[in-house]
Amino acid sequence: MNAVNYDIAIIGGGPVGMALALALRDNNLSVLLLEARGLPDKVDDIRPLALSHGSHLILNRLGAWQRLPQFTPIKTIHISNKGYFGRSVLTTKDAGVPVLGYVVNYHDLFRALYDVTVESDIDYQTGAVVQHFSTDEQLGHVSYTHHGTEKKISAKLLVLSDGGRLGSQIEDITYHINEYNQWAIAANVQAETQQTGIAYERFTSEGPIALLPSGNHFALVWTAPAEAAKEILALNEEQFLTRLHSHFGDRLGQFVHAGKRSGFPLALKYAKPTTSQRIALIGNAAQTLHPVAGQGFNLGLRDTYELAQIIQDTLTENKEIGTPAMLQRYRENRRMDSNGGRLFTDSLIKLFSNDNPLLQHLCGTGLTLLDNLPPIKRFVARRMIFGARG
Repeated sequence: MNAVNYDIAIIGGGPVGMALALALRDNNLSVLLLEARGLPDKVDDIRPLALSHGSHLILNRLGAWQRLPQFTPIKTIHISNKGYFGRSVLTTKDAGVPVLGYVVNYHDLFRALYDVTVESDIDYQTGAVVQHFSTDEQLGHVSYTHHGTEKKISAKLLVLSDGGRLGSQIEDITYHINEYNQWAIAANVQAETQQTGIAYERFTSEGPIALLPSGNHFALVWTAPAEAAKEILALNEEQFLTRLHSHFGDRLGQFVHAGKRSGFPLALKYAKPTTSQRIALIGNAAQTLHPVAGQGFNLGLRDTYELAQIIQDTLTENKEIGTPAMLQRYRENRRMDSNGGRLFTDSLIKLFSNDNPLLQHLCGTGLTLLDNLPPIKRFVARRMIFGARG
């Protein structure tokens, strides 16, 4: 069986993988995008995504933003610590941007990117399951099955965007994992008070709870210890709404309706290094973060933007893509942003998710100081929006 040759093969055809393919479409490169699953069913996926203003700018350049059927702007972020003094409010004025971010449905974003990908004539194959891959100094090699047919391809650069399954098979890449023993519960909820563009991030000793503006109501991301989360998922709607109100507080009044709930375990997982011979890792293949502060997908999207820019620069310099020098440049350019996002989210969980009264009072004092120091507030807000180069 003869292998088909490509310039770049992207393994993992979710939103991050598609974003990279679209960012490279005008460079006369042959790009293959492989996705193991089929197209997602909207009914089965209610996950909200909090996209920063920086991610909005990237998606707009890719032509995907205009395809979204619905997005809800975030103009203010209200941060509090349950049971303790202190809070901070971030606004568009603090960050110097028109909107802090947007809330979109995962499926809507997937379909928007998919439609633009198909219209751009990118070779996108769903149901493509990679069986084996390897690299040498010149090429990466991939064997996969596609609807029952065995296929082989080679590429100058393999990009893994699959969540880490294949990256764990690479000898010189190590995944570091920290289990939080927490689950995230996602649902669309309705309160007596309709949303007004404010996202609420409320820290509790059990973990943060976020209510994000979504349409006229809210998208909920509720973090709880694993056993408590399973119990919460098993409650009927009335019991669930009562427990949610007790946990969040009365800021929005009573909660009157909840849609379908889903839950998933949380862990910090990151790869070191994020490159290998003829291989680069992006998105969840490079790092998976706790959903607090909504940094994970935004960080992955910046991975794609940085890698695409480095590939374009390499072509402009008439150099070969996928070389050790190019991959070192990508790795070094992403180090500060990736490390910063990881440290920021992990520190928030460790500082706020505990029962230590002294530490909780110190956290409350920190929120108050943040709220009263505009330069620090701007620094934090812009790095949440744009990353380490904010």
